[in-house]
Amino acid sequence: MTNTSDLSRRSLLVLGGVGSALALAACAPAGEVTAETDAASPDATASSAPEQVATLADIPVGGGIAVMVAGQPVLLSQPTAGEVVAFSAVCPHQGCTVAPASSGFECPCHQSKFDGATGEVLDGPSPRALDPLTATVDGESVLVG
Repeated sequence: MTNTSDLSRRSLLVLGGVGSALALAACAPAGEVTAETDAASPDATASSAPEQVATLADIPVGGGIAVMVAGQPVLLSQPTAGEVVAFSAVCPHQGCTVAPASSGFECPCHQSKFDGATGEVLDGPSPRALDPLTATVDGESVLVG
């Protein structure tokens, strides 16, 4: 055991910083998508096998839906009949969850608007498009991953 009178102010600062970092890391939910993880890994489902998340009938032509894939929020849209595209639902602006809107997708936090077919920014403070994900159609099944 270390005598507290033997600890220097520098040692206490280093130990306090390490303890704070460990406490913050322990508080973060496992697998949560944040702006940092999103920037480092645009395709959050790249390491997982394709997962059936919807059917073509679930996604209106010209519209979109929100689903969860491997615990992450994902947006699907069907720009034309039989064509499905997928995007991370994490807003590049500040990490809020983007939702389907009457035309495309919209972030409820700061009203960034995104094109439903391309994920490109149409309006708002978002600095870039939504991160694309891999979507495939197998018969009537829509798979992401």
